[in-house]
Amino acid sequence: MKSAFIYTDAYLDYDYGRAHPLRIVRLKLTYDLINGYGLLDLPSVQFIPTLKAEEKDLAVFHSEEYLNILKQANEGHFMEDAYLYGLGPGDNPIFPGLLDWSLLVTGATLQAVDFVVSGKGEVAFNIAGGLHHAMRSRASGFCYINDPVIGIMKLLSLGKRVAYIDIDAHHGDGVQKAFYESNQVLTISLHETGSALFPGTGFEYEIGEGEGEGYSVNLPFPPHADDELYVWAFEEVVPELIHVFRPDIVVTQLGTDTFYNDPLTNLDLSILGYERVLKRIKGLAPKWVALGGGGYNISDVAKAWTLAWAIMNGSELNEELPGSFSKEAMKMGIEGRELRGCPRTPLRSQGKENRAEMERVVHYIKETVLPKVKS
Repeated sequence: MKSAFIYTDAYLDYDYGRAHPLRIVRLKLTYDLINGYGLLDLPSVQFIPTLKAEEKDLAVFHSEEYLNILKQANEGHFMEDAYLYGLGPGDNPIFPGLLDWSLLVTGATLQAVDFVVSGKGEVAFNIAGGLHHAMRSRASGFCYINDPVIGIMKLLSLGKRVAYIDIDAHHGDGVQKAFYESNQVLTISLHETGSALFPGTGFEYEIGEGEGEGYSVNLPFPPHADDELYVWAFEEVVPELIHVFRPDIVVTQLGTDTFYNDPLTNLDLSILGYERVLKRIKGLAPKWVALGGGGYNISDVAKAWTLAWAIMNGSELNEELPGSFSKEAMKMGIEGRELRGCPRTPLRSQGKENRAEMERVVHYIKETVLPKVKS
């Protein structure tokens, strides 16, 4: 199996702001840990430096007026009507190079798509990608350009059937909306319920419309869902959907903000549950385009995505982190010298209620959604 890792230190030229939770340095930290484990030196691995997408690549999904606004925002200057497009203080700040950053992220996703669809290899990973909230004419949830949508649209233009699996704690609303009426893309999102978390969507009854009815699948988890419940629901729903749909390529968004110590969310997963899901995805995907996503504890991001890359390449890692990485991490105030750490004891205070809720959701999907999906 051949794989590609797409990355550049040029990501660090951009900054959402000191107080913003999305810290781009997490990408460098991930790269350093992957490199520290020697995972870029494997004979099957190709390292591909990121190249910017062209503006015409963005226009396959985003509106002309919105792209013109992003061009103006790229100078770092606030415009009076910016808020109409989701830009401004808060989640989607205006900063110098905003569009250039987005072109890099999207370019890496298109490079990952090209590597897999051209037959150069079976797996490609763009850790900077997975910005799944951006809408056609609006920034949302730290996302300005929706690189998963643009990557999937490229695959569709080449006649491929695509399954999109999103395991970020936040619902993949931008991707769902883009393909809500399509039966060529099966979108599956596992996330914290919209009743408790941004963006307030992703309920089980959001199943698609028209030809797309049944091809949007949502597993909304109640707060404090743990590894056991998450993996159980995944196993009950996702493998059968993939088996029935029979995609040519699986695109994944691998956000790590489901973890119990993420500062922005309320789920209780650990890296051990994450690892189990990633191993299952590897077995399900005939070809795999993997994208990063959310994750606001940067130490966990680096560890989880390093483990994901190891799984993609069939490699086993030592539990003790490489010494070179530990020194750099300590400089940034990151503690811990273990990859996975000790198993977390699940919270049981809401265990029965959460299990009952997810049994209801899984039953609904099996009875209402699954029969509509066709190969």
